[in-house]
Amino acid sequence: MGRKKTTRQDSTGVHVWLVFMKAFQALLPHAARSIKRTELGDSDFRVLEALLHKGPLPVNTIGPKVWLTPGSISVAVDRLVKKGLVSRKDHPDDRRVRQVELTAKGRALIARGFQEHSAAMETSVRVLSKNERLTLLRLLKKLGKHAAATWR
Repeated sequence: MGRKKTTRQDSTGVHVWLVFMKAFQALLPHAARSIKRTELGDSDFRVLEALLHKGPLPVNTIGPKVWLTPGSISVAVDRLVKKGLVSRKDHPDDRRVRQVELTAKGRALIARGFQEHSAAMETSVRVLSKNERLTLLRLLKKLGKHAAATWR
C-alpha cells in the first residue's frame, strides 16, 4: 500500500532559530510574571540584579550588562535613586567616576525578588536534567559567541 514516511529532523539554521525563539517566547511570560511580583519594571529589576551580583558599578558599565543604552541607563538609575533603592558615590580610585550601589532598602528588595525569580525560573526548566542543562548552556554560549563574532 503506502510507503512508511520517515521523518528527518530539520537541523537547518532557520529551524534552529525558530525553535530557539519559540522556547524563548514560551519562557518569557514566566520570567515577566515573577519580575512583576517585585513591583519593579524589567529594566529596574535587571539593574538591581546586576548590582546584587556584581557589587557597585559605574553607570557606563551597568548599561551594557543589562542591555540598556547610555540614555536609558541614566534614566533607570535616576528612577532608582528617587525610589531610594540605589545611591551614587564617588569611585574610591577615580574621582571622575560615579558608582551606583544598592541601598539597604534596594538590597532587601532585590534579594527577596531575585530569590523568588530564581525559584520561578527553576520551575520553568525543571523538565531538563542537570546534564541536559549543562549541555544546553554550553551550546547556547557557543552559538552566541559565534554569532557575536560573525556579526558585521
